[in-house]
Amino acid sequence: MSADAVIDITADVCPMTFVRVKLALERLPSGAVLDVRLNAGEPLRNVPRSAQAEGHAIVSLAPESDGSSIHRLVIRRA
Repeated sequence: MSADAVIDITADVCPMTFVRVKLALERLPSGAVLDVRLNAGEPLRNVPRSAQAEGHAIVSLAPESDGSSIHRLVIRRA
């Protein structure tokens, strides 16, 4: 599945991580796919949960590579 937009929030800290994802999602049409690159820890716990709470679908969530602390989160906009 190809993403309609990609955002890297690995340099951001909460709460800006979800704020940046939310703004990126708002720029996309309904049904579009956003690929988010994020760090393990607080962003990994909070961003997917917050996106789901706003009605968006989590398509996938996985480490970028084995043992990586960087993850890829794919979200389909509601």
